[in-house]
Amino acid sequence: MDGNDEYAEIRERASNDPFCGTVGVELADVSGGYAETTLTVGDEHLNFHGTPHGGAVYTLADAAFAAASNSHGDAAFALETNISYLDAVEVGETLRAVAEETHRGGRTAAYEVVVTDGGGDRIATFRGRVYKPG
Repeated sequence: MDGNDEYAEIRERASNDPFCGTVGVELADVSGGYAETTLTVGDEHLNFHGTPHGGAVYTLADAAFAAASNSHGDAAFALETNISYLDAVEVGETLRAVAEETHRGGRTAAYEVVVTDGGGDRIATFRGRVYKPG
């Protein structure tokens, strides 16, 4: 990734998010209305069932949503989000979240984030809308 492009500022901000750093979420790519994040599932991400905690999967998807929705240079704030969990994975699996803009209006925008495992199987689907105060 070229840090001198038009997305350098959002790339820098998103890559240095303190919460994502604590959880282990990494920004893989960002461009206009698009972002990818990754998370390698460790023991610290498991719930009491021994599967990845929903909060870890949600955080991965939300980080991609935040980067994609703020990629146009204007501040974007979440209005609503939801997630559907479809499957679980094992420790050591690297999850990938891809956020894509599905609507961009004057003050709002909508995004879909698909979370997949290393084999490309869908683990979760996240949808979110943002408000852009301009």
